[in-house]
Amino acid sequence: MPLYEHVMIARQDLSNTQAEGLIEHFGTVLTDNDGKLVEHEYWGIKTMAYKINKNRKGHYAFLKTDAPAPAIQEMERLMRLHDDVMRVLTIKVDAHGEGPSIQMQKRDDRDRPPRGGDRDRGDRPPRDRS
Repeated sequence: MPLYEHVMIARQDLSNTQAEGLIEHFGTVLTDNDGKLVEHEYWGIKTMAYKINKNRKGHYAFLKTDAPAPAIQEMERLMRLHDDVMRVLTIKVDAHGEGPSIQMQKRDDRDRPPRGGDRDRGDRPPRDRS
């Protein structure tokens, strides 16, 4: 079956328990339609870049699924109709990543190059200040 990853943003005025209940609810929708929720992560309340429906923050959740396309379409349809869900992003992937997502990793554990390079290397000629 195809593999998918979803990010869902729920309203900020929900409790953590209610937000995690949404994850379980949509996992049940998948299992009812011959799919399965492989893994899920609750990322917590995060500030958004812009307001959505007068909300500045939202509960973020990340879901990894293994389901046929009709099951995904039904789950997305129900997510878009649900009053507590503000946004949904679904991506089809070739394989699920191992371990926690980049959001759940500690900042020190992330493998990424430093930003902007080293300014003390002197790789640029000095500017003429006259």
